[in-house]
Amino acid sequence: MIEENKIWLAGDSDNKCFLLPALSNRHGLITGATGTGKTTTLKVMIEGFSALGIPTFVADVKGDVSSLCLKGEMNEDIEARLNKFGINDFKFDNFPVQLWDIYEEKGLPVRTTISSMGPVMLSRMLNLSESQQAVLNIVFHIADDEGLKLYDLKDLTAMLQYVYEKRSEYSGQYGNIAANSITTIQRTLLQVKDQGGDLFFAEPQLDINDWLRTDENGKGYVNILQSSVLIQSPEIYSMFLLWMLGELFNKLPEVGDLDKPKIVFFFDEAHLLFRDMPSSLLNKIEQVVKLIRSKGVGIFFCTQSPSDIPDVVLAQLSNRVEHALRAYTPNDQKDVKAAAQGFRQNPDLDLTEVITQLKTGEALVSFLEEDGSPMIVQKAFVLPPQSHFGAINEEKIKELSVQEPLYTKYKERTDSISAFELLNPEEEEEVEEEEEVIVVGEDDEKSSMEKELEAIKLEKERIRLEKEKLELEKAKKEKKKKRRGRSTAEKMFDTAVTTATRTLTNKLIRGILGNLK
Repeated sequence: MIEENKIWLAGDSDNKCFLLPALSNRHGLITGATGTGKTTTLKVMIEGFSALGIPTFVADVKGDVSSLCLKGEMNEDIEARLNKFGINDFKFDNFPVQLWDIYEEKGLPVRTTISSMGPVMLSRMLNLSESQQAVLNIVFHIADDEGLKLYDLKDLTAMLQYVYEKRSEYSGQYGNIAANSITTIQRTLLQVKDQGGDLFFAEPQLDINDWLRTDENGKGYVNILQSSVLIQSPEIYSMFLLWMLGELFNKLPEVGDLDKPKIVFFFDEAHLLFRDMPSSLLNKIEQVVKLIRSKGVGIFFCTQSPSDIPDVVLAQLSNRVEHALRAYTPNDQKDVKAAAQGFRQNPDLDLTEVITQLKTGEALVSFLEEDGSPMIVQKAFVLPPQSHFGAINEEKIKELSVQEPLYTKYKERTDSISAFELLNPEEEEEVEEEEEVIVVGEDDEKSSMEKELEAIKLEKERIRLEKEKLELEKAKKEKKKKRRGRSTAEKMFDTAVTTATRTLTNKLIRGILGNLK
């Protein structure tokens, strides 16, 4: 609920806990064991942001967040909760929702390109070793230097094969390229394809600005990633969320502190993001979390225990809601103590004991005050959501999946000329020949003039592809010739210049997480 342009999330009529929009870019944390009320807290928070005109993004893992699009209904539990708060004017409401789905089944297709994700996050997704990541990085460098665009999996596969065949030639300029590393990456790509990677890596790529929308009533759109299937591929799930965070960081301008954020981003099942994460990538995420608030972005991590979040990231999360934790094992007991120490202490509460005794829907709450200091932690019940609670039917999912104008923008995949076509022009010609047979055979009633025009068009396209192939081969031959004909001093100088130029270019083009700027 909104009161005086603040989100009333929990408390009672005398002691209200408000989340201040202006300080929600200081990020937050929602934790608690399964079944303790995290989803309710998440929905009430999203409703508040939407009502204030703030777009949000959230992954719907269990399938019950999408019901934000429907008005809620009174029941005994909600009536009892409202009586506890002393609320007499509670109104049910619905909120604008846009569904997204990597698998293109229950939402708009959401895609990125291989090049946009970059070698850093792609290596993490593929679970590559340090040496394999170094080889993948070289492959990206070669593709950039030779103008070979990497959009989809077949582009990267073709590029790996190309570098494999030329590895002895490239090793002198880029460093050692181990053949077994390339073959390992190729095998891993097959697994990613089986998990839906061929749908995820494609064009047109998601335009992050399409998430920064409000409806005709001024409510912020709730962008929901359908994740009940995606969560079964945790590497793709976590790296996709991280890629989106990088996109927001790269694409949004610096705005400083605003009255309200441009978008609030919710990481559900956040433990998957940080599991077995190398320290080099963790350091970059810490930096992004620190700096992205100046872009007007708030980040909330949702997970079972604060211990799921690395300390360097946890230290950046100022707005906290802690539902009940269980203390059945020694490790559980350590988690409870750590969670209790994360709050500004309340002398009236023994937090270590209270955390294990919280009821469903009850939580320890501590948000930032107007002066930026954390409020003394309060034990409070979370308000009921204004929207429907539960799943929505297939008919409603379909309706939300074909909303204009984004449906027209994203529904059809495109396949631009890129590394695969340039490195395998003969396969492209075979496709063209097949299309020619189909076109001529399908319509016997066409005039001879129409057939001749189609034949001319196909021949022109074949000649164009052949010309591109010849130009590419000519450029490679000239490059080899120059390499053979230069003195050792010239080679050393050119290598130094190339390396310096490439380093500068990558800094200008790619952001902290390796996304293209």
